[in-house]
Amino acid sequence: MKVFVVGGTGFVGSALTRKLLEEGHSVTLMARHPKPGAASSGKRVEFVAGDGTRPGKWQDVVGAHDCLINLAGVTVFRRWNDAYKKLLYDSRILTTRHIVEAIPHDGGSVRCLINTSGAGYYGFRGDEELAEDAAPGTDFLSKLAQEWESEASKASSKGVRVAVARFGIVFGKNGGALQQMVMPFKFFVGGPVGSGRQWMPWIHIQDLCKAMLLVAEKEDISGPVNFCSPDPVRNRDLAKAIGKALRRPWFVPAPAFMLKLVLGEFGSVILEGQRAVPNVLLAHGFVFDYPRIEDALRNLLMD
Repeated sequence: MKVFVVGGTGFVGSALTRKLLEEGHSVTLMARHPKPGAASSGKRVEFVAGDGTRPGKWQDVVGAHDCLINLAGVTVFRRWNDAYKKLLYDSRILTTRHIVEAIPHDGGSVRCLINTSGAGYYGFRGDEELAEDAAPGTDFLSKLAQEWESEASKASSKGVRVAVARFGIVFGKNGGALQQMVMPFKFFVGGPVGSGRQWMPWIHIQDLCKAMLLVAEKEDISGPVNFCSPDPVRNRDLAKAIGKALRRPWFVPAPAFMLKLVLGEFGSVILEGQRAVPNVLLAHGFVFDYPRIEDALRNLLMD
């Protein structure tokens, strides 16, 4: 396949590009400031400069690809104010809108669009198990995900298969949320957040890349797909697993009021979580390399 990846030089995009190349696909990476060294380079990699939040010449090459993968979006893992909420919105909604607009009216060569979303789509639901057909939530992050997915779905009017990858927290070695999570443990002050009872949907980056290829290649997968382990964990169990992997104490709690003071509205997201499960992936025979958090952290923190 010829694959067009938006946001392809970031944490997830770099790993996904390497996986695509290993499987024999060719890749075009689009980023504001392409850095060929950020992903495996070679004859099957091209780089296109572009800002997805704006129309541009980058749109001219979209229709020549078999599969489009949109990973664009600034991180949610920081304090939100009105200005940053606008960045969250523009980097997701506008980029997706411009990708869809770039697809020819008859689809051109494009067979599928895989658009990122997040498990935050489901809102805060306590212990309820959340498969892909669960209703959305009502908080800011959920409404953002709903609009994000709605923009992506418009590609179906051009005959393009649309799949929405609702990411859990992505764990990998060289970036992402795990680096932030392990820092307190390295200073012997790690532990659960708030009550520690909140569910944390997560996925090892190796499984994420495998799942992305499965969705790209299987023509009968469309709509929402939860990209998360079949074994979601409570925050306190995640803290215990990190502490064990690092051989550090794991019982120093971060009080809820302190998290809200530091992170504001985003603190509520950390304190609530979602118990998302990957029913669509499992129904299509996907086998996780790292289904359990202990195995994933052993691979990422101890190897």
